Amino acid sequence: MVENARSDYIRQLVTVNKKNPKVLFDTINSLVCSAAPVTPVFCEADSNALLRFFTDKIKMIKEKIPPLLCGTPAVIEPVSSLWSSFKSVTLTDISALVTKMKPSSCSSDVLPCRLFVKVFDVIGPWVTKMVNLSLSTGVFPSTFKHAIVEPLLKKTGLDPTVLSNFRPISKLPLLSKILEKVVSEQLSLFLDQGNIHETFQSGFRKLHSTETALLKVSSDIMMSADSGKCTVLVLLDLSSAFDTVDHQILLRRLRDEVGLSGSVLHWFSSYLSGRSFSVTVNQIRSESADLLCGVPQGSVLGPVLFLLYLIPLGKIIQGFPDVTYHMFADDFQLYCSFKPTELQRLSSLVQCLVEIKHWLSDNTLQLNEDKTDPSRLLLPGSGTIFHSLCVRWSLLTPSKSN
Repeated sequence: MVENARSDYIRQLVTVNKKNPKVLFDTINSLVCSAAPVTPVFCEADSNALLRFFTDKIKMIKEKIPPLLCGTPAVIEPVSSLWSSFKSVTLTDISALVTKMKPSSCSSDVLPCRLFVKVFDVIGPWVTKMVNLSLSTGVFPSTFKHAIVEPLLKKTGLDPTVLSNFRPISKLPLLSKILEKVVSEQLSLFLDQGNIHETFQSGFRKLHSTETALLKVSSDIMMSADSGKCTVLVLLDLSSAFDTVDHQILLRRLRDEVGLSGSVLHWFSSYLSGRSFSVTVNQIRSESADLLCGVPQGSVLGPVLFLLYLIPLGKIIQGFPDVTYHMFADDFQLYCSFKPTELQRLSSLVQCLVEIKHWLSDNTLQLNEDKTDPSRLLLPGSGTIFHSLCVRWSLLTPSKSN
């Protein structure tokens, strides 16, 4: 009976998700791949060791970031629109959100997700009242600020006894995600109306995906090759970028460059402050640790806030007419196209990289040196070797063989 029930369940899962590749492939992988090794956590001390590892990792990244440079402060353009208060939501609005949300579980949830959905007709009015109270007062409930982190091996086959082989998967209460989803929808509407989003950012935006990023970059390079130009492509990646975001800088950016004020800005300040997390493995929970920086992992608003944190970076790159760029979350693609007789244009790319490095340091972000290969860029005509950035670069020539 158990085998038949399992077969029927998997058959139904595959049938329903024929047009959902992620669920379909995950289901097939769970059947054909070997089970993941058990995480060696047998007591609270083991969970605390993982907790210290995750906190020390961010601490070490922050320590590598150079001190702030004493340069000329950037000129901030006045925002065209301001947003000072949320709109209240109805029971119908919350019900529609709950219906669309993917089922997720967190050990801090009082009710499992599936049971929550089934009894929503009863508890829905109270959930709606809680959401509206948070929006009107500008206060994010403190009980929603604690995340449960479950370590997951980065790749199958890695040694589970090596802590660096794990990545933290953060889980938040379901009610927290419902409240964040309400705010996210109103924030997205405000950003769209004010055209505030970075134009060439494909991550965590509706109708902007890896496909749009790939098409944009490859199309630009191919068109340059067709016109007889060469292209230098520089790929940059950041180290734990979501975890090193400075809260005060982010709040200033939301106020000065996005246009948040009043209870809306106070809500986001409350949302970022007083957060904590603990590690739970094999039903063994560690001590709690404070999150003093970074956007909340596993949250609805975290990715959106990170994109808003990067808004000035696009403006810096736009100051170099010879440099084209595209972003996907914390990955940056910079490229410069030129005729074989116009090598001097590469100096603009190098100077752009210098400005990016300075901006990242001033905003507590660090280039990932583990994922990028150290190389040297030669400044044409000067003989100067550029060492300060670790980048991968490739020269694409317009020949038929390439």
